[in-house]
Amino acid sequence: MNTENQQRNPLLLVHGIGDTGAVFHKMAHYLRQRGWSVYTLDLVPNNGAVGLDELAKQVTNYVALHLPPEQPLDLVGFSMGGIVSRYYLQRLGGISRVQRFITISSPHNGTVIAYGSSLPGCVQMRPKSPFLLDLNSDAQMLKQLNFTSIWTPYDLMIVPPKSSQMLLGREVTLPVALHPWMLTDSRTLAIVAAALIEPINQKGD
Repeated sequence: MNTENQQRNPLLLVHGIGDTGAVFHKMAHYLRQRGWSVYTLDLVPNNGAVGLDELAKQVTNYVALHLPPEQPLDLVGFSMGGIVSRYYLQRLGGISRVQRFITISSPHNGTVIAYGSSLPGCVQMRPKSPFLLDLNSDAQMLKQLNFTSIWTPYDLMIVPPKSSQMLLGREVTLPVALHPWMLTDSRTLAIVAAALIEPINQKGD
């Protein structure tokens, strides 16, 4: 089968703390050239001043506004955006329509950098925070979709870097020097594109 001609789901890219959807400029262009409909949203506020659960509601609203109710989609979350996306999937019903989910350098198990701020969203990203412990308590539900975690062992924002590991789905480690470079490295782009054309896991498998 020629995978280049397979149906591509609409794709939503969810950015990290201090960013906007513009951080995905290179990735979005790369994927649009290859046939994807790519959407980005700007989470507001983007500085951790509200909880990630509140930001996840913006993902729900964005999907409802821009995609038909029956339309499956794929989801890529960078850094904090991966945790916001997980809340959308695991707590707001997103898992019923998302088929492929990719996180890039996301603090699934927290980052000590988050101790530098007392803002609600940052507190939630601290290691062993109640928020992350709750999300990780039933992370197994992510097995219902195609889940890929991409991370770099040299990350200075996700500390320790192995916090981006998940004990499920597929894990890809790339030797990228800096956290933001994960979105522009040619290897990341190729891995994301390949993951987005993989056959879908059947729900409940």
